[in-house]
Amino acid sequence: MTQLGKPPGDDNQIRHGCEQAGCPPASKPWVLAAAIIGSSMAFIDGTVVNVALPAIQADLHATAFQAQWVVESYALFLAALLLVGGSLGDHFGRRKIFAIGVALFAFASVGCALAGDVQQLILARAVQGIGGALLVPGSLALISASFAEKERGRAIGTWSGWSGITAAIGPVAGGFLVDHYSWIWAFLVNVPMAVIVLLIVWRHVPESRGGDAAAELDLWGAALATIALGGVVYGFIEAPTQGWTSPAVSGALVACVVASIAFVVVELRVRSPMLPLSMLRIGNFGGANLLTLLLYAALGGGLYFFPLNMIQVQGYSATVAGAALLPFILIMFAFSGWAGQLVDRFGSRLPLVVGPSIAAVGFALFAVPGVGANYWTAFFPAVVVLGLGMTITVAPLTTTVMNAVGPESAGIASGVNNAVSRAASVLAIAVFGVVMAWAFDTRLGEGLRDIGASAETTVFLEAQRSQLAGAMLPAGVDAAAGAALRQTVNASFVSGFRWVMLICAGLALVSALSAWVLIGRRPRTAPVSADG
Repeated sequence: MTQLGKPPGDDNQIRHGCEQAGCPPASKPWVLAAAIIGSSMAFIDGTVVNVALPAIQADLHATAFQAQWVVESYALFLAALLLVGGSLGDHFGRRKIFAIGVALFAFASVGCALAGDVQQLILARAVQGIGGALLVPGSLALISASFAEKERGRAIGTWSGWSGITAAIGPVAGGFLVDHYSWIWAFLVNVPMAVIVLLIVWRHVPESRGGDAAAELDLWGAALATIALGGVVYGFIEAPTQGWTSPAVSGALVACVVASIAFVVVELRVRSPMLPLSMLRIGNFGGANLLTLLLYAALGGGLYFFPLNMIQVQGYSATVAGAALLPFILIMFAFSGWAGQLVDRFGSRLPLVVGPSIAAVGFALFAVPGVGANYWTAFFPAVVVLGLGMTITVAPLTTTVMNAVGPESAGIASGVNNAVSRAASVLAIAVFGVVMAWAFDTRLGEGLRDIGASAETTVFLEAQRSQLAGAMLPAGVDAAAGAALRQTVNASFVSGFRWVMLICAGLALVSALSAWVLIGRRPRTAPVSADG
């Protein structure tokens, strides 16, 4: 999922993660600082890498599908292991697991910076994802364990405020580093942050465990979730190059189906499941998570391609591309408090129908601009409308998730919703990559015929299809022919981008429809035990 805003449920993981507060008063500011800086590492990484992808693709001579893996390898392990990462903190100690996650994230960041080829970068990103799955829930749980309930609101506000600032500054700073230095600094910036966090943790953060520390860890569930997500992601990313009938692709999809079925069986039988399936039978909770799946698939999958469009097609710098979504973030930051009151005034259903419907209009507006579009007249309106739609949606969605279950299940409910939002983005980037490849290939063939490209030029560019908008032009063509070929390549990418954004608009509308059908007019509380 894009880190334009925190996934639904993050704040509630702080509120409901633990009711103990044995932290000395002098340590509390340090705990908050460690949680903010630790979370910022993951937030910055989630936004900066998309902006850095064109430079990474060019420097490492990667295909567009390998560039997808740079994002997906991180997001896959983060999504699949997020819930078990929180359980590990409850089981072995939040301070310990958080520190391990920070150290692993920093180690993997160095590996990313030192990667000599795209395969090494993908592997390092996967390790980063594992580290993120340990530090993200750990940072939230540390606040919950260290602040009493009457103090927690202020801590939540401070953490949320700094998270918003991080989400706004991260892509711009990352784009500046890419433009003026190198994409490797987008990863190395994590190292000094990690050192600061580890020093704070070592000296000032007390250890704590959850009330269910003795509960069994659902390692089988985590392994099967990883295989299921990994199988479908591999299948859809590799299908455009290897073909749907290749043994690797078909085998990955079969493994996804088998692992998914096995995951359901395990979660129904294990004593402490990472995903209590019984919770999904609660009308508002199941409906809210279906909405999350659809809407965050559109958000994460669609906006993955936006920086590529801005940089490779429209010709903007990485810094400008990083700043392009700032209005989105500022709108969410400015109006999140107002949006949080909508459920109290109108119930859950109305804002969860209106918000995604407005977001659908925003996605549709992204499909309008062509090649050579001006940001302010072409993309800015889309960013603003999408930001307004998501602002109306996110706070009511979180409230609906938490009100659907009892207080004893609130932590698991928010964790499940968070994991669903991240998994949705992982799946969408893979699936939309297939749509982009199909539309790009179709439009490229038509465009080359329209401009009368020679057979040699056509063969050369068809061999470059896996680069998408990063495709190189054949050597020796004159300026006029080169301009026509580049226009054809860019128009082919825009054709795929339009398809992706229109699908996103459709997903947003379906998510609004799901809210209308499945979400009650007023929040309903249905206490359910965490173990189903």
